[in-house]
Amino acid sequence: MKAEYWVMISIGIFFALIAPIYWLVSGDPTGTVALLMTFLLCALVGFYLGVVAKQIPDRPEDRNDGEIAEGAGEQGFFPPFSWWPLFCAMALAVVVVGVAIGWWLFIIGAGILAFCVAGWIFEYYRGVHAH
Repeated sequence: MKAEYWVMISIGIFFALIAPIYWLVSGDPTGTVALLMTFLLCALVGFYLGVVAKQIPDRPEDRNDGEIAEGAGEQGFFPPFSWWPLFCAMALAVVVVGVAIGWWLFIIGAGILAFCVAGWIFEYYRGVHAH
């Protein structure tokens, strides 16, 4: 993850250097703020990758002498197929439409959304994929 860390930090430094130059050349406050926010986003992601890189032992892809066979085996937990993200998206759509149409629809959508989020969170505690 050290390579990813350096890529994000380098991109962040680039945007930090470009933002004041853009401000001096154009005087556009919107674009300057967008460049500064891009710098902050890159700094945030780079910081996260740097912290995670210190917690994980050396990965084979981070070493020059790493072999492909060293990366074999279980890579982590990947959840099985789930319908809950679809239901959460539809409930969120009802909430957003409820803001435009009326608060009564917003309240109904918020209730459905709460149910769907709870179902998504607890899907591994019951049913076929319980553990």
